[in-house]
Amino acid sequence: MLIENLVKDYHTFDMIFTRLSGMKIVTGAEGFIGSNLVAGLEAAGEDIAICDTFNDPSKRDNLSKRDIKNTIRSEELFNFLSDHTKNIETIFLLGAISSTTETDTKLLEKINVDLPKKIWAWCKNNHVKLIYASSAATYGDGSRGFDDNLSLADLKKLQPLNAYAQSKHEFDLFISSDQLDHNDSSAQWAGLKFFNVYGPNEYHKKSQMSVIPQFFNQIITTGKASLFRSHNSKYSDGGQLRDFIWVEDCVRVMMWFDKNLSSSGLYNCGTGNARSFLDLAKLVFSAMDKEENIEYIPTPEAIRDKYQYFTQANMDKLKSLGYDMNFTTLENGVTQYVRDYLMGDDQFL
Repeated sequence: MLIENLVKDYHTFDMIFTRLSGMKIVTGAEGFIGSNLVAGLEAAGEDIAICDTFNDPSKRDNLSKRDIKNTIRSEELFNFLSDHTKNIETIFLLGAISSTTETDTKLLEKINVDLPKKIWAWCKNNHVKLIYASSAATYGDGSRGFDDNLSLADLKKLQPLNAYAQSKHEFDLFISSDQLDHNDSSAQWAGLKFFNVYGPNEYHKKSQMSVIPQFFNQIITTGKASLFRSHNSKYSDGGQLRDFIWVEDCVRVMMWFDKNLSSSGLYNCGTGNARSFLDLAKLVFSAMDKEENIEYIPTPEAIRDKYQYFTQANMDKLKSLGYDMNFTTLENGVTQYVRDYLMGDDQFL
């Protein structure tokens, strides 16, 4: 269903997704957002090369339906770049350690900071666009808002709540500073601050996947869904708010930037509309045609002090560039996800 939508969009919005001749490289191609992007680029007829470690059996089905000629193991990436420099137009840098509970700061620095720096240096030297995954987690507790139109000084004031978010923030700061220091337009870039993304091909993330398949599995096995109690007097139990975005919308934004990137910078990638976990749970029950049965459990003490109660993307900056496609409503996204994938014989895109 998702691929068909992207093919339809590709032909309907021909002026937006004009086919480009250059090769697109997707790192982290076996991952959640990466594999969805690969499906979209393939549907659009793009020349693609995919890069990943290809050593995680739990991700194998994410690309099983794709027919990609160029496959690059992570350790061979720079050799491939050297051999195909003249053909490459865009690198989508989606490969990263994405676990918000990762505590190995040296590993996070190596994969989420040092490697992106090297890729960005290559892009600058060879006039190649870089579109990379940042994260809404860089905003920290949200006390400074979720505005992506920040000066470098304001960007430095953000205080991420965990090591993963800090690593993403560190690269955001690096590439933003690099742009100002060198005033160099030889290569354009966009860092996308993804909010709460959900959709097919996220199953390998286990406890880190979105709550929709987690609710689905709970309902199948126990008949009920468990939500965290609120430990903040401003929010009711289940009333914690997130900006949930359907993965297909993220793919559209990335493909739009590939064609329309005119102003380098950091951009939010959410819907601009926060919804509660209670709303979400009710929608999963409805999509499954099940009677609602919701229980509330204490938020684990390990994350209680760093728990975000509200996220909502300010999308004005992206819209100001001319992005005018509608974002999928939570009602439509959850229904499609549950009925077309989670309840289907084949859960993969």
